[in-house]
Amino acid sequence: MKELTGTGVALITPFKEDFSVDVEGLKRVVRYQIDNGIDYLVVLGTTAESATLSKEEKQLVIDTIVAENDGALPLVLGIGGNDTKAVMAEMNTRDLSAFTAILSVSPMYNKPTQEGIYQHFAAIAQMAPKPIILYNVPGRTASNMLPETVIRLANDFESIIGIKEAAGNIVQAMQMIAGTPDDFLVISGDDMITLPMVLAGGAGVISVIGEGFPEDFSKMVRLGLDRKVDEAYEIHHRIAPAIDYIFEEGNPAGIKSVFKKRGICGDTVRLPLVKASPKLESKISAFIEAW
Repeated sequence: MKELTGTGVALITPFKEDFSVDVEGLKRVVRYQIDNGIDYLVVLGTTAESATLSKEEKQLVIDTIVAENDGALPLVLGIGGNDTKAVMAEMNTRDLSAFTAILSVSPMYNKPTQEGIYQHFAAIAQMAPKPIILYNVPGRTASNMLPETVIRLANDFESIIGIKEAAGNIVQAMQMIAGTPDDFLVISGDDMITLPMVLAGGAGVISVIGEGFPEDFSKMVRLGLDRKVDEAYEIHHRIAPAIDYIFEEGNPAGIKSVFKKRGICGDTVRLPLVKASPKLESKISAFIEAW
């Protein structure tokens, strides 16, 4: 699916100081991506703090992004969880007309076996109203979707079109690239190894740092896809410290600090998350000023 090649970003949900959704801030975040070279937007992923959004707030976020985007970029919607039946029900009840695909995380907390992970996605794939991008993030789910499971799903279901691979293991990513069909998208979910994954045959990234530095990070990915390796690595090495910073105290506290510094929205997060510390905020501010 060509429109989901390149740089996608996992959008934050800006909050006001009273913890309500900052609709105007969210519009500015979306516009910043459109104006600075991002290829597609991911709505209600982990970075959006979707775990602490109510059903009504999720719909508000969706409606705001769809309206502000106004067809400019392809949209991907996060719908996942550890109750297969509930995930299927949500896919069937949401209006997905504005979305190109669904990003669905491997079940967290339950710690299913590889067969359990396969059967979860098999059940979803057979009824999903939109193409599915798998999401493997062992640091959050406590289970790793192994390459053989991904390869099996990719070959068994045409509706499963890709994976956001965020295990941070380049060897595992390369096994997925080598073993899946040529049109299957192996997308980096780890900003630091995005460029090596792209050069190994990956389709791009669903990024966090990319939404704070959209012009430069998307340029790096395009250079990588074009095999302009030296130019791409020049950007990678320049931006690498910021990647460390934004994850130093957890996501999305770091990237929200970037947006605060840029004057796009505030840095409020919802408990149990907390804002970036003054020390980290100072490092992020200094990096942006020097950029």
